[in-house]
This record gives sequence, structure tokens and C-alpha cells, in this order.
Amino acid sequence: MLESELFGHERGAFTGADKLRRGRFELADGGTLLLDEISEIAPALQAKLLRVLQESVFERVGSSVSQQVDVRVIATTNRDLEVEVEEGRFRQDLFYRLNVVPVELPPLRQRPEDVPDLCRHFLSHAARRAGEAYRHIEPDAVRLLQRYAWPGNVRELQNIVERATVLEAQPGVVRAATLEPWLKPAKVPAAAAVADLAGKPLADIEKQVILSTLRRFKGHRLKTAGALGIGVRTLGMKLKKWKDEGEPGLAGVEAEVEAE
Repeated sequence: MLESELFGHERGAFTGADKLRRGRFELADGGTLLLDEISEIAPALQAKLLRVLQESVFERVGSSVSQQVDVRVIATTNRDLEVEVEEGRFRQDLFYRLNVVPVELPPLRQRPEDVPDLCRHFLSHAARRAGEAYRHIEPDAVRLLQRYAWPGNVRELQNIVERATVLEAQPGVVRAATLEPWLKPAKVPAAAAVADLAGKPLADIEKQVILSTLRRFKGHRLKTAGALGIGVRTLGMKLKKWKDEGEPGLAGVEAEVEAE
């Protein structure tokens, strides 16, 4: 139960609670707590989270005694929280309380310079966990990974690296030849579709590509942004701008979005 994980519980608070447990907020008192995938928290728990962020107090599950904490919170999400607020899935007051210093991290495909460091980190982690010697990744393998589109972002890179540490036949290294079969090439647009864009203003081309991709994903903004390599917030701002301008091509897409 996430509430118990965050705030702890008293002995006897529920079936299986055979002893007192301190939650993450209590354990992080005086430090920093990372809340991953904050957008997935249920509405009822969002209210309790808002209270501890606003007042720095909470109660363990099964207790009426308030606990005082001083915790700095870092929250992460792969969704556009402004869209989640608009569609009623995320509390507006909690969004504004969390949105003190927003940082939008581009997808991995837009920062290939990070791939070498991430590879070394994941290789080191895999070696420690398996109790094995550290594997070095060959330069050709790094360049191969930097050219890949990474639809699954950093988690996909982690999985690829960990798989390589298990299946690489040559000791001490990770080779490009081992990685290559696992990296599916990105789909290239048909020549006819590219030819249709010739002579059009760049803004019109951008709009056409975004709306076409949004339709392909049936109005799903997160998938659309991921496929295009742009931020979900950036996509949302563009759609709002076009909607305000009365863009006729947006009507069908917006209907699909509302139906999601």
C-alpha cells in the first residue's frame, strides 16, 4: 500500500501490520525524498501528499498523532502534469505546490552525449549486482548506441546494457556486434509523403507532421511526443495555440483526445 510506504503505519493498522513501520517521509526527515512517477498517485493519496508538502505534517496509517518532518521533495513524471490537471486526473493545488523549480529533461535521443556515461553507470551497476568484473564497452558499440532513436528512453538503454552483460560471449567487453541485433532501426517516412511536403513553409510542415502523428496514436499526447522527440509540454502548447487559431485539422484529433 503506497500510503503505508510513504507515511508508515502503526502496529495493528491493517492485516499483516504486526509492527510499527516508519514511512519514507519519516525516514527522509532532514533530507531529500524522490517521488518517481508522481502522476500515477491516486487522487485520495494526492490530498494527503499535498498536506505534508504544505504543512510538513502527516499521520502514520492507523494513528491520530501528527508527525513533523522537514523534507525536500523531488518529483518526476513522464506525463504532462498540466494536461493531467486539465483532464481531472491530478490535483491543481498539488501541481502548483510541486512546480517550484520545473526541469524538463529531453528524451535520450536528443542527448546522445549522455549515452557513454549512462553505459558506464549501468555496466558498473550490473557488475556489482552480479559480483563480476566490470566490462568495458567498445567505442564502436558506444557510437552504435548514440545513433539509436531510443523509443524506450533511458530504461531501454539500461535493459540493453544489462542484457549485454549476460549474453556477451567475449569476456571483459561489450561489442557492437552483440548489441546490433537488439537495436531496431527507426521507420523512415515514405518518399511520397516526404515529396508532399516540398515547397511548404516550415511551420505548416511541423503542424502536418504533429497532427498526423497525433492521429496515428489516437490522440495520445505522451506517445506522440515520444515518437517526435519533443516534450509533452511543448506539444500541449502547440496544440493549444492551433486550437485558439481555429485550426480545422485539429477538430478530429481533439475529439479523439477527449475520448481517451
